[in-house]
Amino acid sequence: MSIDVKVPVLPESVSDATVASWHKKPGDSVRRDENLVDLETDKVVLEVPAPADGVLEAIKAEPGDVVSANDVIAVVKEGEVKDDAEESTQQPEQDESSDDSADKADTQKTAAKQSKDTSIDDVDTGSAGPAARKMMKDENIDASQVEGSGRGGRITKPDVMNVANTPMEERVPMSRLRAKIADRMVEAQSTAAMLTSFNEVDLKAVMDIRKKYKEEFQKKHGIKLGLMSFFVKAATEALKQFPIINASMEDNDIVYHRQQNIGIAVATDRGLVVPVLKNTDAMGLADIDAGIRDFAEKGNSGKLAMEDLQGGTFTITNGGSFGSLMSTPILNMPQSAILGMHTIKERPVVVEGEIVIRPMMYLALTYDHRIIDGKDAVLFLVALKEMLEDPARMLLNL
Repeated sequence: MSIDVKVPVLPESVSDATVASWHKKPGDSVRRDENLVDLETDKVVLEVPAPADGVLEAIKAEPGDVVSANDVIAVVKEGEVKDDAEESTQQPEQDESSDDSADKADTQKTAAKQSKDTSIDDVDTGSAGPAARKMMKDENIDASQVEGSGRGGRITKPDVMNVANTPMEERVPMSRLRAKIADRMVEAQSTAAMLTSFNEVDLKAVMDIRKKYKEEFQKKHGIKLGLMSFFVKAATEALKQFPIINASMEDNDIVYHRQQNIGIAVATDRGLVVPVLKNTDAMGLADIDAGIRDFAEKGNSGKLAMEDLQGGTFTITNGGSFGSLMSTPILNMPQSAILGMHTIKERPVVVEGEIVIRPMMYLALTYDHRIIDGKDAVLFLVALKEMLEDPARMLLNL
């Protein structure tokens, strides 16, 4: 019996999806609940499982096609699936002549590979840089064939590309997620009155706690004591003190949110996603660290669910993980504020009249000036700074 494979019911606010990639081709054996195809939406990747054991009979939607809920995208012919051992025992035995042919073919392939490797090793790359040198070997292009345009006649990659007739540009369509990110960024720029305030924080106390308790913490909770959890906890307390930072604007109304739901910006191969830690006021450091770890794993494997990305009231983004010293983050609409963390640098600072070296970080708070006054934004940053510089008070709820 043939069974239609249909697009599942899509998450709320998602009208359609794009076929990303098939994991099976027509004629392949499939097992019930085995992932057949990935569908990309504006926010997440959905997996479509096989409805039964059998064979993938036909594919009715190719990569790049836009599909809607309940659209038929494939047909599976139900039946018994043989395991790998059974299939291997049913392969026809080869006679001696076929073995001889295979040996001859292997010999020819080996000789051809050796010849190619020799020619690659013999390529004179001259003064080429690393990228250009690799391309010259890949394309078997000698330095005598290339006129270097770099300083002192150094051969650059574009010089090699010109000789190899390689296109100087590549045009690829945006993914659904990248297009959505672009729309959100433009929306934020054109809708909100964004302003950014800055401060800096001395992280010595936080670093000392992490160093002192890291082994005991990991032994008890099964996870490393991270830096981000301190920022999430401090931001939660500061949001409680300044609820306008946790609010959002709808039409002419200001909506004050009772929970602190903090989104953590996560960079994945597909683009930036912002999964949300719900009700962080009720979470300990271990809960926060575990939640962030799970989001990172799910984000990198494309397993984030729609509910992971919804309900945020405030966002934290850590450009410091990539080495950023200072930036002005863009609002994650419809939220009214976003905190930017940056790289930690040891710098000389004055503490109680003495110059000391401390691990310092610049903080940036971008906020919607339509509903948040500069005073509240600055005081929020100061409260955050004070809690991070004296984390014991924060952790003791003082």
